[in-house]
Amino acid sequence: MHNAAFATRGLNWRYLAFEVDPKHLRAAIEGARAMNFAGLNLTVPHKLLAVDMVDELDDSAKSWGAVNTIKFENGRAIGFNTDANAIVTSLRDDLKVELRGAKVLLLGAGGAGRTAALKIAAENVAELFLVNRTVSKAEAIAAEIKKQFPSVKVSVGYPKAEVDLLLNATSLGLKPEDGSPLDEEQFSLKRTRAVYDMIYKPAETKLLATAKATGCKTANGIGMLVHQGAKAFEIWTGQPAPVAVMRRAVEGCVYAV
Repeated sequence: MHNAAFATRGLNWRYLAFEVDPKHLRAAIEGARAMNFAGLNLTVPHKLLAVDMVDELDDSAKSWGAVNTIKFENGRAIGFNTDANAIVTSLRDDLKVELRGAKVLLLGAGGAGRTAALKIAAENVAELFLVNRTVSKAEAIAAEIKKQFPSVKVSVGYPKAEVDLLLNATSLGLKPEDGSPLDEEQFSLKRTRAVYDMIYKPAETKLLATAKATGCKTANGIGMLVHQGAKAFEIWTGQPAPVAVMRRAVEGCVYAV
């Protein structure tokens, strides 16, 4: 995605992937700074850890409490969060879901789940239901939302009535042997009209396949991936991102046979 964007903009840049153990994250950030990297992206499980490892937090990282993008500038590491806006943009573009006044069921309370929950609440949803395997994590996020967004009705656990959107922010579905993150004994997919899974590879998780068979509108996380990446590109380069080029590159990878 990024290499296609660099080529389109005529930049002699290269985007590389590195697997870093969480206990070495600080050293990896310092190493990238020492080698004059323009910046970094961080994924699970580094987004929360990095908040305390950068020199400065952009307002986006302060608001959502997670860092997925770092820019090195004048020797300083500045942390950004490009995930939150990407979630809303993708829901609007790919599912035609407007969050204001909506009822949303969110699965997952990790780094991605926390960011999603706070951003969704900020969009003035009517009700937000948080479900997580470790209930205390969901309760902590619910308490934070009640403090920051008192007009939003938030609760922990599955809803009894229908919702407008079910969003999966867990990692369940990444592996072929994974089951669904949804407990269908507690919530039937017939009680939602749209399902969004942040996972983009595989392109269709078991959750999305079941939702589609039930008649729900569905979308995977490609849109979120592209839009967070486009914003990161702009942060690093100062140039507008070629979003269509980036999306084609991602889809070519995800849907390649």
